[in-house]
Amino acid sequence: MTDVKQGNLKPVYFLMGEESYYINLITDFMLEKLLTESEKEFDQNIVYGKDVSMREVIGLARQYPMLASHRVVLVKEAQEIRDMDELSHYLKKPMPSTILIINYKNGSLDKRKKIAGELEKIAVLFESRKLYDNELPGWIMSYVKTKGLGIDDRSAEMLAEYLGSDLERIVSELDKLTITMPKGEKRITSAEIERNIGISKEYNDFELQSAILRKDTLKAYKIAAYFAKSPKNNPLIKTIALLSGFFSNLMLYHYLVDKSQAAAASELGVAPFRTKDFAEAAKNYNAFKTMNIISLLRTYDAKSKGFETRSLPDSELLKELLFQILH
Repeated sequence: MTDVKQGNLKPVYFLMGEESYYINLITDFMLEKLLTESEKEFDQNIVYGKDVSMREVIGLARQYPMLASHRVVLVKEAQEIRDMDELSHYLKKPMPSTILIINYKNGSLDKRKKIAGELEKIAVLFESRKLYDNELPGWIMSYVKTKGLGIDDRSAEMLAEYLGSDLERIVSELDKLTITMPKGEKRITSAEIERNIGISKEYNDFELQSAILRKDTLKAYKIAAYFAKSPKNNPLIKTIALLSGFFSNLMLYHYLVDKSQAAAASELGVAPFRTKDFAEAAKNYNAFKTMNIISLLRTYDAKSKGFETRSLPDSELLKELLFQILH
């Protein structure tokens, strides 16, 4: 984006990957910066992969600009194009007065293919990968910082757990939060999140996990009762996925030689402040009990999907699971 702003342009931009947020961000930025509104009418083409072949795209790219110094051709949903290899012919001699932008979503080109090597030589080949779950809280904190605001670790974790890994959804919710922040307030709190996004700061999967690791039985059952009132918003499969990740890491933590905060965070792939949770959980759940819990979580994951059991609501299965974990 900095290169585009400075006029350091390449003939082709191939933007690919599972995470659409950066593909859209870069594309929208380029469409805004490369042509004026009046130039767009004559020198900008936007087509969709399902409607065109690569040969047709190349035909558009080889046209001369009418008003601007260059043409802009954008191909959206390019993963639908079947004759993608035809792009190799264009790459041998790209039109110097055309900027070709290709959006290839929900996947990436095989880097071993000839076309990938050709793109890397004369074009911009950008891959936007999905973030891992443990990367999301840090990403949220960084994004909030760009808005001139702060957010604490726990609130970032809560948002990541609730919103999932779709960055466009996360950005949409964070932008709503920044707009509704009280005047003069510079920090996003759990109270603001609860008020504007609807995530309960006390009754959510993250707090349930916290109650379990502390062996706070009363709090854990209170959260389970809250989940029972709104099962659609609190599916058991989501709760089990979170707990499975935690207890799998706890098993690894038990056998770490160096349990210092920095070393544990690096080995487990979590934020450094999270290692305190594992240290506390390790006191309440030894390695044998941890393995037993991992087995229980697998069993109840199967039960929640109706495997070898009579159909029980998520609320009843969660109560059973909590009893066996906590006792």
